[in-house]
Amino acid sequence: MKILLGMSGGVDSSYAAALLKEAGYEVEGAILVMHDFTEMEKAQITADEIGIPLHIIDCKEIFREKIISQFCQEYCHGRTPNPCIRCNAEVKLRLLYETAIERGFDKIATGHYARVAKIGSRFAIQKGLDERKDQSYFLYRTDQEILEKLLLPLGELKKQEVQKRADSIALTAAKAKESQEICFIRDEKYTYYIERLYGKMPQGDFIGENGEILGKHKGILHYTVGQRKGLGIAATSRLFVKKIDPATHRVYLSSHNDTQDTFAIRDIVCSASSMEELEKSNDLTVKIRYLAKEVPVFVACKESKWVLTAKNGLHALTEGQSAVIYKGDTVMAGGIIEYLGK
Repeated sequence: MKILLGMSGGVDSSYAAALLKEAGYEVEGAILVMHDFTEMEKAQITADEIGIPLHIIDCKEIFREKIISQFCQEYCHGRTPNPCIRCNAEVKLRLLYETAIERGFDKIATGHYARVAKIGSRFAIQKGLDERKDQSYFLYRTDQEILEKLLLPLGELKKQEVQKRADSIALTAAKAKESQEICFIRDEKYTYYIERLYGKMPQGDFIGENGEILGKHKGILHYTVGQRKGLGIAATSRLFVKKIDPATHRVYLSSHNDTQDTFAIRDIVCSASSMEELEKSNDLTVKIRYLAKEVPVFVACKESKWVLTAKNGLHALTEGQSAVIYKGDTVMAGGIIEYLGK
């Protein structure tokens, strides 16, 4: 079997390549050059150490159009995007898949900590066995045609084990520091990055619970729902960002970090066999941020919208973030949080 594996220069994709080659597969690497910080040299070092070819795929233009531009526009409209989710679906896995088809590969692979399962006639992402590293949340938008060809060799392993194994076979990547930042922004805050591209955001008013003006803010892209720190105003009690209105440039504050139980999602991707299956399920959970705890949820379709009702309520529901619906370890569906409701 011939496999094209996406490489970044990091330990996870590096060890995934070594693992697949050790298992007897014909493995070749591919690095996607998405921006100026792509670690091409590190990926080449790993490819040489393992003894596999490395393909270079220049995708700066499509990354700029689909990821960077969307990232900036979402913040400018008062929403909080997750560029990694969109990048996996629309750039990384999509281009890896298209390259594999074009060049005659049987499968594609990445170093994500997740699994792929076939349930009935459909494919679905499942959680990786390492609960602390599980990346299924970031892969929920993957198309069925890509899932059919996708291998995730680290899904059954724990990060600590991968690190030790990579070190034991002397991979240089085992010593690399793991990055947690936005990959295309270095040495500056995302707010400065956006304003450098689009100009300064207009200031606006902080609005209190009774409609009073509490002070001026420095532009809506500097704030996100649920934020408490860095507001820059004096108050007798803690204040949280409750709502952002891009039309009026107002940021609404509250002394309570309220929970909300009902919200809608848009741009839905579904691995379940049908909407009816989800509506009848009473054992679904939802995760509204990567590090958020899953909570029980009910799903309904109302007036062509998917409406989710969390059993115990949710803190800091944020428009632009993804809500991912699970049944046990399996990703059933997900979408972008569209509006917040009581």
